[in-house]
Amino acid sequence: MGPNQKTGLPRGTIVIGGGAIVFLALLGAAVFLFTSLPDANVFNDRVAKIFEENDALVRPNEINLLMVLGQSGTTFAEVLSSYRIIILTLLVLSFCLLALSLYVLHTNNALNRRLLEIERSGLHITSLVLNREQKIVAINNMEFTLTDNAVETLSVLCEARLDDEIISGLALEAAISGKHSADCDEAAGATRIKRLRDHLGNQLLSQLLIKHIARQGYMLTISPDVIRIT
Repeated sequence: MGPNQKTGLPRGTIVIGGGAIVFLALLGAAVFLFTSLPDANVFNDRVAKIFEENDALVRPNEINLLMVLGQSGTTFAEVLSSYRIIILTLLVLSFCLLALSLYVLHTNNALNRRLLEIERSGLHITSLVLNREQKIVAINNMEFTLTDNAVETLSVLCEARLDDEIISGLALEAAISGKHSADCDEAAGATRIKRLRDHLGNQLLSQLLIKHIARQGYMLTISPDVIRIT
């Protein structure tokens, strides 16, 4: 994994460190919340104490008041219990989201690392066979069916690579259309390249196979020795 440019730390270390900080913060919040909530039976205990200290209360109104207090204590205990369940549920969801986020970040970092390795080492193609008649190109063990325009575009790119040349969009359009370069447009050649990449289907394959060099043009990133046109 590539190091972070500002800190110099690997991305994996940053992800793990950040996840550990968030985990500790959630754990601390959970401990604080559960220790801060009063015991669910604290109100019932106080009501029971009132009953014990006021056993001389015999009037109907006084007895009703004590019964209301007892019911209030039960309700208070139920509310506190429901709060604890809600808090526990939210904390479990938070931990699940944290775990999912860490998994996604880890997967993303692994994918980025793989893409960097591919970009650094280049696309390893051992064979590119272009069959102009059947309009098929075989790249290693993969076959792609092309249109007439895509076949012509790839053919010109292959010939340029065999000559170790970079071909501009203008020259590409002139070679395919048969027009004079003065009558061609650079954008038309770029459009042909885009359509060829679309027909190859695999975005990673097409982007690495056909390289665009700024202000110069396009070229295949493979060895001329592996190219064969039939």
